[in-house]
Amino acid sequence: MKLGLNLGYWQRHADDATEVVQTAERLGYDSVWTAEAYGSDAFTPLAWYGARTTRIKLGTSVAQLSARTPVATAMTAMTLDHLTGGRLLLGVGASGPQVVEGWYGQPFPRPLARTREYVEIMRKVWRREEPVTNEGPHYPLPLPGGLGKPLKLITHPLRPDIPVYIGAEGPKNVAMAAEIAQGWLPLFTFPSKISELYGEFPEGFDVAAMVMVAITDDVRSALDGVKMMLSLYIGGMGAKSRNFHADIVGRMGYAEAASRIQALYLAGRRQEAFDAIPDELADGISLVGPPGRIKERLQLWRDSPVTNLLIMGPRDERSLTTVRDLVLG
Repeated sequence: MKLGLNLGYWQRHADDATEVVQTAERLGYDSVWTAEAYGSDAFTPLAWYGARTTRIKLGTSVAQLSARTPVATAMTAMTLDHLTGGRLLLGVGASGPQVVEGWYGQPFPRPLARTREYVEIMRKVWRREEPVTNEGPHYPLPLPGGLGKPLKLITHPLRPDIPVYIGAEGPKNVAMAAEIAQGWLPLFTFPSKISELYGEFPEGFDVAAMVMVAITDDVRSALDGVKMMLSLYIGGMGAKSRNFHADIVGRMGYAEAASRIQALYLAGRRQEAFDAIPDELADGISLVGPPGRIKERLQLWRDSPVTNLLIMGPRDERSLTTVRDLVLG
């Protein structure tokens, strides 16, 4: 199992995690990942960290499709891959209609078909086999009826096959990721239920699961931290009629709880929404507690299809070292 560090996106204030990333590299972590929502972008911090490291892989988890056209993402990925010596892992995802329509002002049709088309165009760009064209309905190239002509990427990529990961939650989206990508970036992972929900994965396919980690003797407080995150995502990160995070929690076996959490949260009863989250759910998707407890619960992840743990939470060297020893030792 590989071990990575997921930094997420900036919260209220800028977050330069250079020292954390350098520590993770020194300790033997395989990768570091950044994200974006409607604050910091995913690529700029990676360029910053890439200039200050030499070995650790650099991943986006995830870059939002609607933030950039496919060729813009392909150009950015090619540039960053060159500057970091081939260390980029490009994670992309469709996000949800609240962000796509509310922040980017873009429609949110057929996320699976758009993702497939997006990835196909990026690979055409990197391969430079011919000028890029696309007849698909979502990203037609050249634009029909205009003066555009097919173009080929000027710069030769360092790698014509930059690894693509897909952030996906629905079964069909995950199946597509296994078909067209090198890896899958699940947001919430209940390790014992992955095979039941999604079936088998191809040999060499990287299931890079984000997991909240807290090394502490206060298990109650740590679980409450996980529940705080869950209440936001289940309750508020999506529309009432379409919330992919609530859907995945439902598929894990907590449909009734997810419906209640969302209803309470949207009604402004956030403490009650928090209280409605089952401890079993929070514990199942995280690794919290003293080292001995985490070591014991890690076996569930080792027995699952997960091949890559992307930990969220620990930033100090002592905790990062403890996690490394538990996962890689």
